[in-house]
Amino acid sequence: GILSIEQLISRVGVIGVTLMALLSGFGAVNCPYTYMSYFLRNVTDADILALERRLLQTMDMIVSKKKRIAVAHRTMFQRGEVHNRPTGFWGMIKSVTTSVPGSENLSLIQQEVDALEELSRQLFLETADLHATKERIEYSKTFQGKYFNFLGYFFSIYCVWKIFMATINIVFDRVGKTDPVTRGIEITVNYLGIQFDVKFWSQHISFILVGIIIVTSIRGLLITLTKFFYAISSSKSSNVIVLLLAQIMGMYFVSSVLLIRMSMPLEYRTIITEVLGEL
Repeated sequence: GILSIEQLISRVGVIGVTLMALLSGFGAVNCPYTYMSYFLRNVTDADILALERRLLQTMDMIVSKKKRIAVAHRTMFQRGEVHNRPTGFWGMIKSVTTSVPGSENLSLIQQEVDALEELSRQLFLETADLHATKERIEYSKTFQGKYFNFLGYFFSIYCVWKIFMATINIVFDRVGKTDPVTRGIEITVNYLGIQFDVKFWSQHISFILVGIIIVTSIRGLLITLTKFFYAISSSKSSNVIVLLLAQIMGMYFVSSVLLIRMSMPLEYRTIITEVLGEL
């Protein structure tokens, strides 16, 4: 029926799995790009100093031009040009065609100030980006940075492999019968030729892996959504945002249960399938 748990979970799962795919795709690209030293451009202290010098020179030019505008306004005010300025159409033509000796072209100077202010904003953003890149370079030299750099390469290769296998499974309509942990242990045992209880250890390692996946994925979801909601939230929309966050968390959890079945041994996967239905 339309109110059965299988129908409801299938509809919630469509949205939740789509959300998980978007977040996973973003994380698969953003995480290696953030931590891998391959994507870091070489930034030296001389580059930062040169850019900061350009920024200071631009700020000095803005201050000097604004000072010229202020002096010109004060001179015009002292001469009475501000109060006695001619009005009407002919007065506008006269003010344009005639010029007072020593007066400044204020509109042209103001345009230059606007252009320099826009340049200063761009220089400031580029300076901040160089400082951030410099910090990332220093962080990549630490032990933790090297560890994350290794993980970046490992998960990049793993991501490409998952895309390749998922494409094959979709094209040939295959469904995996063995979870990755059990399959990996079997390959290792057969390759090394050692005595090992595959069934016992695969259960425990699979459950530990599933727990890590759930904790890290939900943590990543909360961090991402928190940044997004901080950007759009206000005092009037806070209740709506909390309600939306609760709805997304519910859909995300149901979708996680649907998807982690492939990381579990077959007998436990069957139990979840019996509860949720043949999805």
